[in-house]
Amino acid sequence: MGLACGPAQAERRVALVIGNSAYKSAPKLNNPVNDATLIGGMFKKAGFDSVDVRLDLSAGEMRRMLREFAGRSRDADMAVIYYAGHGIELDGNNYLIPTDATLETDGDVLDETIPVERALFAVEPAKQLRLIILDACRDNPFAKTMKRTLASRAIGRGLAKVEPTSPNTMIAFAAKAGSTASDGDSRNSPFATALVEHLPKPGLDLRKAFGFVRDDVLKTTGYKQEPYVYGSLGGDDVPLVVKPAATGPQANPQEAVRRDYELALQLATRDGWEAFLAAYPDGFYASLAKGQLNKIGAEETRAAAEQKAKAAEQEKARLIAERAQKAEQEKAAAAAKAAEEARIAAEKQKQIEQAKAAAAEQQRKAAEAAAAKALAEKQAAEKAKAELTAKQAAEKTEQGAKPAADRQLPEVENQKVAALSPEPKPTLSGADLARSVQSELRRVGCLASAAEGEWTSAAQRSLTLFNKYAGTQFDVKLASIDALDALKAKPGRICPLVCNFGFKADGDQCVKITCRAGYRVNDDNECEKVQEKKPVATRENSRSRDNDRKTSESAPSKPQATGQIFCNSAGCRPVRQGCRLEGWGNRNAGLMSGGGTSVVENCQ
Repeated sequence: MGLACGPAQAERRVALVIGNSAYKSAPKLNNPVNDATLIGGMFKKAGFDSVDVRLDLSAGEMRRMLREFAGRSRDADMAVIYYAGHGIELDGNNYLIPTDATLETDGDVLDETIPVERALFAVEPAKQLRLIILDACRDNPFAKTMKRTLASRAIGRGLAKVEPTSPNTMIAFAAKAGSTASDGDSRNSPFATALVEHLPKPGLDLRKAFGFVRDDVLKTTGYKQEPYVYGSLGGDDVPLVVKPAATGPQANPQEAVRRDYELALQLATRDGWEAFLAAYPDGFYASLAKGQLNKIGAEETRAAAEQKAKAAEQEKARLIAERAQKAEQEKAAAAAKAAEEARIAAEKQKQIEQAKAAAAEQQRKAAEAAAAKALAEKQAAEKAKAELTAKQAAEKTEQGAKPAADRQLPEVENQKVAALSPEPKPTLSGADLARSVQSELRRVGCLASAAEGEWTSAAQRSLTLFNKYAGTQFDVKLASIDALDALKAKPGRICPLVCNFGFKADGDQCVKITCRAGYRVNDDNECEKVQEKKPVATRENSRSRDNDRKTSESAPSKPQATGQIFCNSAGCRPVRQGCRLEGWGNRNAGLMSGGGTSVVENCQ
C-alpha cells in the first residue's frame, strides 16, 4: 500500500501514550511519566484526532488500553503507540513491563508482561502508517535479580532487533538493539526531547526526522546511545504533520528593487541602468546603479580612445607610405603618441571604476546577508515565543487531565508528584561494586581469578593492567563507579593474551600446537623437521646413553626459558631475548584456558 503525501484533509490520526515510572518491585524511574506527558502534548499540538495518555499501568490495564486502541485504529489512517518505561528481551522476543510485575523467575515474563507483538497487533488496522516508539531500552533491574529456570535461556541487555512483517510499519528504539538507553539528568530523557524537537516539523519525512533524532541523542550522550529504526516505508515522503499550504510571505519593500537591480545587472547596458535610475533615483540600490553606470562610461571612453589611437596609427602608416613631408610625419607621430597616452589614461580610469563597482557590489551582498540574518533571527524569536505559548497550553491541558486520571487510578496523583522530584540514583554496596568491577575486568581480559566481594591485591593488579592498556588513570586501591563505567564502555578484550610454550593464540584462547609426523615444536614455537641421527652400534655408547637418560629423567624438569609467545591487541610474537613473562593471580589457569589476561613481559 502506498502512502499518500498530498493534503491530509481526510486523514484520521490516533495515538496511545503510556508512561510507567512507579514500579512496585523495582526502583522508581524518574522520567517515563514526564516523557509520556511531553509526547502526548506533542501529538495534541500536531492535531491528532485522538490522543490517549495513560500513566503507571498494571498488566490488566495495559491489555485493556491496547484492546481499545485497536478498535480506534480501524477507522484511522495513521496509528502511533509511544511507550516509556522498562522492557525486557527473552530468547529474542521483546516484552513491555507493567508496574505490578514482580518477575521472580524467567517464566514469569510470559505471564506478567506485554509482548511487543501485542502493540503491533493494535496498530495493524491503520490504513497508511503504523508507528511504534519504544523508549524502553533502560538498564533493566529485573534481569539482575530474576532466577533462571533454564541455564541456556538468553536474557538480553536492552531489546532485540525487530523486523515488522506488515507493510508501512516502523518501530523506533531509543537505543540500538542489544544496548541500553539513558534516562537523562533533566526532566525528560534525551530521546524524548529529540522526538519533540523533530517529529512534529511540518512536511518532514519520518525517516529524516528519526535521523535528526539519532544525531541529537548521539551528541547529547557523548556518542554512547544510538537510536535505531526498524521497518520500511515506500518512496513517498511520510510526515507526521503535513506541511500547510503556503499563504505567501509578507512582501519585502526592497524585494522589487532588488529584482530590478539584478535584472539590470544581467543586462549590463547603459540603457538598462538609466532606466533603473529613472524608476529608483534614490536609495542604496540607486548608488550601486550609478557605480555600474560609471563603469560602463569608463569602458566607453577607453574604447573610443583605443579607436582613435588605432585611426592615428593608420594615418601615420598612410603618410609614411605616401612619403609625406617630415613635418606632416612628425605631426602624425605626435597625434599618435597623444592618442596612445589618452588610451592608457582611459584604461587606468576603467580599472578604477571596475574596482569601485566591485566594492559596491560586495557591500550590497553584505547588506543583503545582514538583512536576511536579521529576518531569520526575528522568525526564530517568533517561533520560540509560539513554542513557549504551546508548551504553557500543554501544561494547562495536563493539569486539567489530572482529575480524570485520578478517577481511573487512585494512587496515580501521589506517584506523579513523587516522580517530578528527582530521587537519588541507587548506589551499589562496597561488596557489590567490587564484584561488578572484577567481573568487568574478567570480561576485558585483565583478571584471571573469579570475581569476589572484596577488593583484593589481584584485583588491584588487574586494574593496573587495565590502566596501562586502556590509557586510564583510575585509583587501583579501591573499586569506583567511574572505573565500572569505563570498563562497561569497552566492547571486548583490552589486556593481551600470553600463551605457554607449545601453545598459540587463537582468538581469546590458547590452543596446543600440533605438528605433523616427522616434525616437532622448536624454540621459536614453530614446527620444524626432526633431524634423524644414525645410531652407533657399540655397547659402551649404549650403556652411557642409558645412564644419561636415567639421570635426566630422575632430575627435576627445568622451566622453559624460551619459546613463549606474547599476544596483545597488535598481534602475537615470541618473547624477546633477555625478557620473561610475569603473571598476577592464577597464572597457570589463565595461560592454559585462554584466559591468561594478567600477564606482562618484563625486560628488566
